[in-house]
Amino acid sequence: MEYAVGKAGRVIAARLFEGEDLYECIEQIARKENIKSAAVLITGGFRTASVVVGPKQEKPKIVGNFKEFAGPGEVLGVGTIYCDDEGPKLHLHSAIGKEGQVMVGCPRGGAKTFLILEVTIIEIEGINAARKLDEQTGFKLLRFQE
Repeated sequence: MEYAVGKAGRVIAARLFEGEDLYECIEQIARKENIKSAAVLITGGFRTASVVVGPKQEKPKIVGNFKEFAGPGEVLGVGTIYCDDEGPKLHLHSAIGKEGQVMVGCPRGGAKTFLILEVTIIEIEGINAARKLDEQTGFKLLRFQE
């Protein structure tokens, strides 16, 4: 385990509109506001989403098992923003549902807003963290630096 201790900085509230992409919008805000580390909360609706619901395979490299959500439906989620070598990257897990259908996972394959998506970004100050390539998994994983 590794960890760092920081404190809450700015709090940004945003509203995404019908059809806007979750990842594009949140990462755009992070770039514009120069956010390097943050916690993210979302609540609202998804029109569509491509969701990783676990691994399809673990070896030799992890391959995500993507499932499509065809909404509209309700969503709530929590995630983080940390930078990699290209800038701020959102990592978010969510619960998505409509009628009797419920899906929990990471909508990293894309997620489009239905009607409204309320976003709260809580900046974390005082830590030095980044997403670094992990050769074993092939993923850019969170690492803390002194």
